[in-house]
This record gives sequence, C-alpha cells and structure tokens, in this order.
Amino acid sequence: MALPTPIGKQLEVVCLPASGQHVVLGTAGSGKTTMAIARARYLTNNLLPDAGRTLIVTYNKALMNYINSFGREIPEDVDVRNYHRFARGYLKSRGELPDGCIAVGRQREQFIERAIVDVKEGYEDHPFFHRPLKFFLDEIQWLCGRNIESVDRYNEVTRTGRASAQMSRVLRPIMWEILERYRELRLERGKLYDLDDIAAAVSSSLDRDKGPRMYKHVIIDEGQDLSLEMIRSLTKAIPPDGSITFFGDVAQRIYGHGRGMSWREAGFQTRQVWRFEQNYRNTRNIATLAVAVSDMPYFLGGQDMITPIVSAADGPKPSLVHFADPEKERELVGTVVERRYRAQSVAVLLRTHEKIREISPYLPDEAVQLKEEGANWTARHGAYFGTYHSAKGLEFDLVVLPFLSDAEIPSLEDIEADEMDEIFAEDGRLIYVGITRAKTALVLTYTGDVTKLLPADDALYNRTSR
Repeated sequence: MALPTPIGKQLEVVCLPASGQHVVLGTAGSGKTTMAIARARYLTNNLLPDAGRTLIVTYNKALMNYINSFGREIPEDVDVRNYHRFARGYLKSRGELPDGCIAVGRQREQFIERAIVDVKEGYEDHPFFHRPLKFFLDEIQWLCGRNIESVDRYNEVTRTGRASAQMSRVLRPIMWEILERYRELRLERGKLYDLDDIAAAVSSSLDRDKGPRMYKHVIIDEGQDLSLEMIRSLTKAIPPDGSITFFGDVAQRIYGHGRGMSWREAGFQTRQVWRFEQNYRNTRNIATLAVAVSDMPYFLGGQDMITPIVSAADGPKPSLVHFADPEKERELVGTVVERRYRAQSVAVLLRTHEKIREISPYLPDEAVQLKEEGANWTARHGAYFGTYHSAKGLEFDLVVLPFLSDAEIPSLEDIEADEMDEIFAEDGRLIYVGITRAKTALVLTYTGDVTKLLPADDALYNRTSR
C-alpha cells in the first residue's frame, strides 16, 4: 500500500531539525500519522548527518498494528511500539522485568479493594470509603501518571480531572495510605508494577542507565493519551544529540492521563508548537458535525484545542436513525455492514466491550476486531469493529456508531453528582473520535431518545425512523 505523501505545510514538519524537541498539534484528519511515518523516514535517511535508529510509539495497540502494516514503507531502522511494549522491552533488557511481575485486570482491582478495606479499619466510617471503585482506580492512575512521589507533593499539586471535586486536601493523606497499601499488597504477590506506574520504573531506570541509547530519535503518535511520566521517560530514551517529536490532538484526549499537562512538566523545552488546522480526512458534512460536537458546552478542549478547517470535499450528511425496538437497531447495523464491507472499509465503533459482545453476532464472520494483532490493514475493504479507544488514529470509508441513546451514553452508572461534567466531557470526546474516523459516510443509530452529547441541530443530519 503506497504511503500518502504529506502536502502543503506538512512537508515542513518532516524537515524539522533532526535534533531537539518538537511538538506538532493537529486536528482530527490533519494527517498526523502520515506525518509521523514521513518524519521517521526522514530521520533514518542515511544522507542525513544525524540519521539514526528511530522509535514510533503510540498508546493504542491498534494504531501500532496499523502503522506496522505499511510494511516496506517503514524503514528497517524504525521500530513501531505501543508504550507498554516499549516499556516492557526496555525493563526486560535491564533485567528489571521478572516473569509475571505486572498486576493487571481484575487482580489489580482486588488489590485496590483490599487496600481500601485495610485503610478504612484505621478510621471512623466516612462516605469517602464508599465511593465507587472506579473513583480509586482513576485517582491511582492520575497519581502514577504524574509520578507523585510523596503525600507532601500530592498536597501541593492542583488536582485536575474526574476525581477533583471530592479529592480535598483533607482526604489526600488517606488516599495516599490506600495507594501505599495497594503497593504493599501487590509486592507481597510478586507484582512489581502495574500498567500505570511502569512508566515511572522506566524513567528511573533510564536515569541510572549510562549506556548508549537504543534509539537516536523518538516519534510519539497520538501522544495526547500518554501520561506525563510516559512522555518524560521517552524524553530520556534518546541521546543528547537525538530528537523527540510529539504529534497530538487534545480534542481526542480520551484517557485522563494528560489533563492539565504543561509541556515543561512533560520534559519538553520546545520553543515552538506547530499547529495544523486543515482536515484532510472527512467530507465537509462529517467535519461540520465534528466541529459542532467540539462546540458543545461540555466539550473541554483546553488551551491547545485546535478548531479544524472544514474540508471542501462533498459527501452525504451523517445519517441519524431512530429505532423503537433495540433488536431492529442491531439488525440494521449488521445489514449496513453486510452491504458495504466487500467494496469499502467499514467500522462499527462502540463505547464498551459489553456492547461489542452485543453487536458482534450481527456482523459478518470476516469482521476483524481492531485490537487483534493480525488485523489486515492493507486491504482496501473489509469489516472492522471495536471500541472508540481502539480506533484512535485510524480511518474508514464508512463508520457506524450504534447505541447512541441517552440511556447508553453518557454512562452514568456509579457516578456521583460532582463527576457529571467530566463524564459528559469524556464521553463527548469519545463520540468526537468516532465521528472523525469516517472518511465519506457516517451512520449514527439509537433506540428511544438520542443522547444529549450530539448537537440538536437537524440541519447536521439526515434523520429517519425505523
């Protein structure tokens, strides 16, 4: 598959200096992944005095697989990894990753649940201890993502994101006790790390590592979802004469890692941020809907938010289809995919893995889940399905977004009143990501009442009822 050639101002990014730290921010559809690949080809060109081995790193495994699928378009001196694969590989090379030493999934949750119970025994009962588990998961992720190393530092920092409203400084020492107890329980079972604090281990190991670096250049693609400590560790993974280039879009930030991030905190001393506003992917009508979503009151873009220049390419308006019967909705999704996937690339994107299990029986047997290592990205057509998260950085001719009722999204299960605004913003970003994956056609479906996360302007859609 031929690699598209960057056009216009994008060529300037490829030719950025081969040393130093560079930040490139773009809107959805501005060609960031194409630019990242072209940048890698430039940095490994032997005609360049500073050429050297280059790492392209993503947060998302599906995007890593997609970039790898370019095959011979990726030079031999370029490795493509998601962050956790890079981290595991580096720690293993240093002898710091024994087998089975990472706590993941339900085991990690059980350690945290036990830590909450243990710490609670030392206090009078308080509503804090009865908050949903996800509250504590999010707080621990935030603490690890910034590598907060002491309760004193925790008390000093401004807490941004989901848990901020009730994470008062009075409660922070208790939260810190829970974190420390969790780590004790984890260590007792031989678990040195989890997927949130492994970046701090990489960063610390790189500080001690005086040997030559494996990579001269690092390129971060869709970097807005990496934590501060992940980015810091990558800035340490290159020699003094190397380079690190960050490609990102704050409008697509859907993990919570980077809220309130400053470039200095992330280890960047860059003097210039390159910004790209042109949307090259979506037709005018799809891009117009995406802009309308980003203009919704709940959409918290931040100071680095870039409003896209809408494409001039014509195409149909997004279809917004209402159903009275959820079974009819599922059947329609399957029918749309069946009719189109042999001639086009078609993706069904959903919010949760539970919804994936619900829709997968209605999809063709050939449909590929985006997280799979063997996804055939080189095909010009095919059926794909996965979460909004797994589709980051990808694009498809037709995208179907089912289950957009107000009962489904935003997801308000186990959510308290003080977290409502952040939940709306998080799920609004998910919808934005889903919409902007569509190149030429977009189908949105719902049963009952449509989610309040979509703009109400009828002019944005072709509305029908089934």
